[in-house]
Amino acid sequence: MSYQQPYPGPTPNYNHAYAPTPQYGADFKNPYEGDRFKPKKKINDPIFLVLFIAQLLGYAALSGIALKTWIDEGGLGGGLGKGGVKSGIPVTLNRSAVYLLLLVTAAAVLLSSLYLMLTRAFTKIIMHITLVLTILLNIGLCIYFWITKYYSGAIIFTIIAILSVVSYFGFRSRIPLAALLFQVVMDVSKHHLSVYAVAFTALILTAALSVWYTFTVIATYAKWTPGSPSCATTSCSSGKVAGLIFFETFSYIWTSQVIGNVALATLAGGPYGCWYYFGPRSAGQMPKHPTISAFGRASTLSLGSISFGSLIVTILEMIRLVLNAAANNASMEGNPVEACLACCAACFIGFIESLVEYFNRYAYIEIALYGKSYIPAAKDTWRLFKDRGIDALVNDSLVGMTLMWGAYAIGLLSLLFCYLYLRITAPSYNTDGQYTPIMLVFAFFIGMMCASTLGSAIEAGVSTIFVGLGEDPGVLAVRAPELFALIAQVYPHVVQGVPH
Repeated sequence: MSYQQPYPGPTPNYNHAYAPTPQYGADFKNPYEGDRFKPKKKINDPIFLVLFIAQLLGYAALSGIALKTWIDEGGLGGGLGKGGVKSGIPVTLNRSAVYLLLLVTAAAVLLSSLYLMLTRAFTKIIMHITLVLTILLNIGLCIYFWITKYYSGAIIFTIIAILSVVSYFGFRSRIPLAALLFQVVMDVSKHHLSVYAVAFTALILTAALSVWYTFTVIATYAKWTPGSPSCATTSCSSGKVAGLIFFETFSYIWTSQVIGNVALATLAGGPYGCWYYFGPRSAGQMPKHPTISAFGRASTLSLGSISFGSLIVTILEMIRLVLNAAANNASMEGNPVEACLACCAACFIGFIESLVEYFNRYAYIEIALYGKSYIPAAKDTWRLFKDRGIDALVNDSLVGMTLMWGAYAIGLLSLLFCYLYLRITAPSYNTDGQYTPIMLVFAFFIGMMCASTLGSAIEAGVSTIFVGLGEDPGVLAVRAPELFALIAQVYPHVVQGVPH
């Protein structure tokens, strides 16, 4: 039986050479080996689970206080369109800003879904385009910073541009395998609609969290900005606003990270992991309701471990945001040396953050498959990295780069939509353009988060297959020999398992 390809692009016949009733022995490993899919019933990393719940409750309490005042005051007025935006109180962000960011969130959800469908239809083309766009963006930023005499950024991006040009041919040669893995993941997803259910649930939750964050930030500005009506009954200061916004942003990033990573663990321990170790449903070996079981483990026993890893990334992201703000302030005040140092530090933290995020993705897969705590999972992930080396990084980076560019493009389109809306409607709170940068940052941030959450579902599948190939390549060789042959042709190291 040949597999019929419903979308453009080459897709391997990976779905027809499965052993219908495999016998576990020397030639075929037991899928449940090493507590895989059946971890011990204990809560891992409980301290971080408690911290996560505590910060979320604190955020909810702060949000409730701010929103109550904001609602009592009518949201400082405002509405949609040219007429509605003129009716708000011009002291600070009002209800009109909330409506705008709600529209941005809806647009981001729609664009994220569209980009994913286009990438499946034209995988190799889009991978080539995103690879070239990455190089052009680095070169463009380099030229721009030199022209504007922002020398700290110019020096950094000159180095990045040179490295990206030099590495182009190495990345390009790895596109076939990355495209193959991406297409296989998309096609496996067709037979497991729960993949899309998990992805869109995570997307909706992230969008809802973005909406909640938007309302909370706007209400915080409205309640504690000096000159606001509520200042008659409470103390107001710019420092208080800045501190509260910092905590709200910290909570938003951490919670968003946890939502996305729970979805990743659900997919890795559910449809993707079960497809790899048990074969398709038609083989009759896959457990019932694998996605529900995986979600149950990820949202209870492993939630502390997921919160632990997410907290590390959140702290790095907050440090980077603070350093970026310091660099901008130093540049505006005419201190180029301080601006250069802060910019370099921010780039370094951003690089570390990217490495930690990449590393964590594999750690979460270990957590999802085996129910490990974060530290043991991180150790096993490091062992996998040492054995596989740079090939794993390159192949996954191409998939991540494709999805990253989609998230970046959606963030920019969200930003553009927000900017045009502000220009056309000219809301009362933004008569002098003082809130344009803030609104644009929020719009870009929301667009990026929505797109990244949806893209993480695909990255979960690619990474899960790679972990399976790294630890037990013989499983795929028995389950789907044609797919194994195709992958082994471009990735010969796959025939060697990670030593146990």
